Amino acid sequence: MRILGIDPGLGTTGYGIIDQTDQTLHVVTYGGIRKSPKSSFTENLLKIYKKINQIIVEYQPDGCAVENIFYHQNKKTAIIMGHVRGVAMVAAAEQKLPVHEYSPKEVKLSIVGFGAASKLQIQAMVKTILHMDQVPQPEDAADALAVAICHYHRLKLERLTVSHKNRSG
Repeated sequence: MRILGIDPGLGTTGYGIIDQTDQTLHVVTYGGIRKSPKSSFTENLLKIYKKINQIIVEYQPDGCAVENIFYHQNKKTAIIMGHVRGVAMVAAAEQKLPVHEYSPKEVKLSIVGFGAASKLQIQAMVKTILHMDQVPQPEDAADALAVAICHYHRLKLERLTVSHKNRSG
């Protein structure tokens, strides 16, 4: 199972792909799509869309997980992040990938076991879970990998639940 995680951000949109082999998770690729201050908002959205499409075509993930927008007091920031999420989701949908959404709290609970975990805690656990030598950079990539791991955990739980129901039924 190969999962693309996306962390939509204002300055950088993080992405990360994980793969499962023999009950172990591994990193396939990760990085950040940096927005250019010299480009228009629309041009930056197009850049994100094209890069995510390229990543999907190159690495062929089975699904996509995107972090939801958390409540933000600055409405303009929330709207901008909504646009970034939208182009990421459309890129995945265009490639026929199922898209799943997780709140920041769900991701933190899944990775650290604490819904108010810090960025440093998330980064350390991503490094540990994925058997990495160092914390992934930029930090948006670490967040994207955390979203992908969260989705993996959700799928694993769903499979166990179905298996249990089939045995009990």
